[in-house]
Amino acid sequence: MAKRFFDLIFSALGLIIASPLLVILSLAIKISSPGPVFFRGERIGKNGNPFKIYKFRSMVENAEELGGPSTASDDPRLTKIGLFLKKFQLDELPQLINVIRGQMSFVGPRPEVKMYVDMMTEEERNTILSVSPGMTDLASLWNFHEGEILKGSADPEKTYLEKIRPEKIRLQIKYVKERSFLLDIKIILKTILKAFYG
Repeated sequence: MAKRFFDLIFSALGLIIASPLLVILSLAIKISSPGPVFFRGERIGKNGNPFKIYKFRSMVENAEELGGPSTASDDPRLTKIGLFLKKFQLDELPQLINVIRGQMSFVGPRPEVKMYVDMMTEEERNTILSVSPGMTDLASLWNFHEGEILKGSADPEKTYLEKIRPEKIRLQIKYVKERSFLLDIKIILKTILKAFYG
């Protein structure tokens, strides 16, 4: 209950404080390339319930039909403004809407597409999906610039599955087992520092 109260209050404050930036980014996205301002892809949330995640669109329209869910920093589907958004994780800001709606939390395992959830073992699913997905977590801090690891890969999907996903799963399970309000605050602060200083 305390976590939900924190999420609700600070996501609302976050949207209010960031509103001028959100407007500027929305206009930049709309002007720079055809397509909607927001990307709303399906993700799997708590208890396996699907929901639509809000992100600023960083790719060309219909990008999901042109490639897989893993995105390298040199992915040709990325727009010019999209490269900027990805670099500073600004494409994630609209997920504050998901937090307000109770579909996500500030901190929790990053929500995955169904394809990756289907690859989980029963134990992994039961643990990771027992809590609300988050905007950031231990795995996000470990792999803040995922696109750079995938950059230059002939098969970004394969690289993700081999080099990133195993450790990501381990850290997500670690978070769920060790979660606390203090740990959430530490992760939020470290995420803010990462966004500004890399």
